[in-house]
Amino acid sequence: MSNTKIELEIVALSHSVAQNHSYAVMLGEVAGMRRIPIVIGGYEAQAITVALEKLPISRPLTHDLMKNTMLIFGIQLEEIYIYKMEEGIFYSKLICTNLDGRIEIDSRTSDALALAVRFGAPIYTTEKILNKVGMVNDDEEDKTLIESIEEPIDSIASYTLDELEAKLNEVLDLEDYIEAAKLRDEINKRKA
Repeated sequence: MSNTKIELEIVALSHSVAQNHSYAVMLGEVAGMRRIPIVIGGYEAQAITVALEKLPISRPLTHDLMKNTMLIFGIQLEEIYIYKMEEGIFYSKLICTNLDGRIEIDSRTSDALALAVRFGAPIYTTEKILNKVGMVNDDEEDKTLIESIEEPIDSIASYTLDELEAKLNEVLDLEDYIEAAKLRDEINKRKA
């Protein structure tokens, strides 16, 4: 039973309190309540945010380039498999197919997640990993957890709508897509 594959989805992404300049991605069990927090780097967090939020980018990011290269060479990403966890590090594989059959490629979990979002590929882990590090949270607890580890934006509550839109353009030019997503959400909230 410990090798049973369990499907996960990205339920939240935010700054990590535990590690400076890092982010936490919360993976949740699709057919259950368990959650796995994974600490990732800022670059990978931005890559995931860009794909999840469908943010406009001026040029392809590394994960976009990787996806385009894979597709040109006939490689399809079928799934991400987080198969092991040792000393706080998650180990993942890209499970791909091409004309020759199935290919398994070792990958950092953060990169695997960035590619999964781009391909629309499912994410799996084992029952053993979920039993070892999974937490049980409901959606409200997830929201509270994520809010407690988010860094505040430059007091965006005090910005006017015009200032928010100008700031959004500024951070997009700087390719700070996580900040851009937060600003866009605030703009949408105010316009609603």
